[in-house]
Amino acid sequence: MSTSSSSIWSVSYRKLKFFSRIRRFLQSKAVRKGSYGSSSTPDNSNKLRTKDNNDKDEEDHQLVMEKESELDGSVVLQKSVKRLHFGSWEEKEMAAIAIEKLAKEDVKARKLMAELGVIHMLVSMVATEVVGRHRAAIKALIQLANGTSTNKALMLEAGILSKLPKDINVVDAQTRQEFAELLLSLSSISNTNFCPNKPEILQFLIGILESPCSFETKKLCLGVLYNLSAVLENAGALVSNGVVHTLLNLSSSFKELSEKALAALGHLVVTLMGKKALEDSSMVPQSLIEILTWEDKPKCIELSAYILMILAHQSSTQRDKMSKAGIVPVLVEVSLMGSLLAQKRAMKLLQWFKDERQANMGPHSGPQTGRVPLGSPLHPKEAQEGKKMMKNLVKQSLHKNMEMITRRANAGGGGVDSSNLKTLVSKSLTF
Repeated sequence: MSTSSSSIWSVSYRKLKFFSRIRRFLQSKAVRKGSYGSSSTPDNSNKLRTKDNNDKDEEDHQLVMEKESELDGSVVLQKSVKRLHFGSWEEKEMAAIAIEKLAKEDVKARKLMAELGVIHMLVSMVATEVVGRHRAAIKALIQLANGTSTNKALMLEAGILSKLPKDINVVDAQTRQEFAELLLSLSSISNTNFCPNKPEILQFLIGILESPCSFETKKLCLGVLYNLSAVLENAGALVSNGVVHTLLNLSSSFKELSEKALAALGHLVVTLMGKKALEDSSMVPQSLIEILTWEDKPKCIELSAYILMILAHQSSTQRDKMSKAGIVPVLVEVSLMGSLLAQKRAMKLLQWFKDERQANMGPHSGPQTGRVPLGSPLHPKEAQEGKKMMKNLVKQSLHKNMEMITRRANAGGGGVDSSNLKTLVSKSLTF
């Protein structure tokens, strides 16, 4: 009993002290206001005393303001949560706007709101047909998802993915962008049930990427696909829904989006389904070879060379397609003027083409009078002449490519020495 009395007395004392400071602060303001413009001049001791009082008043004022701010935030949160749960639709919309502001300013408030059941209510509001209401709910969810995996998981559990519009044309451009921003935030967490198995997700993303939406909205949706492609288990759903074709289109049509699109393709090409989809695409290898010529996009060149390496590895069919598409001269240029990583990848591809060409030379190299096994003592002179002829043809082709590269470099003010390039190629790339 004595402990309870002591506790009550302590709380009462703190309240009394707090209100005493407020009263003293208000009194000091009244005194200063009453003495404003007075003609009397205080002496030095009064000045010092006034200064001390002013310092004390400022401290009290700061304390009061902090307390009021804390109380205001708590009151706003209480009212907003109550309106969101039990208010009319108009009150719910106003509550969502207030929650967005609170969540944006206070990290602790985001966690507290989730415990108060705010997220489930906001997710249910997203499905409303009134533009102002579902936009207020989406914007609040974006702020609540910021920096907290728990809140993101709660949104997924509440069924936010099922609230995506089935037809992107029925919602305005700003709503599409806000949906995309929320999806990007949700897709950034691992070990959750955010997966592309639900048709609404990929339908929404591909619909935006293949429509004349804003660049920013496309960028957000591409970021979602990139996050999804990084999880190998998602490859099947992505490929079967035509994501490879969409990414290839983006990579060749929008230079600003090409790097992210190629990176997503790089995730998919290492899977059997992804590689098969790329091999069967009519855009491959032409579009990827074209990207190798983008001198202003070195990262894109590296990614394109990586994808081509995966496709060409242990596949004579793909290497043949690349060779017919004119990849060798482009690879020679990359191996000389690309970044270190791009050079390494281009040289690897060139080595494969060289090895395959040498393997194919065999008994069919050079002019021959009959089917003579390789290494036969019969007609060794003719076989040697055939090899020499092939070597000269390849060197001539490479020299022509070098002249073309030199002209490009000189046109750009590079001042490249043609003879040096020819010497380099003769030593390192003789087929």
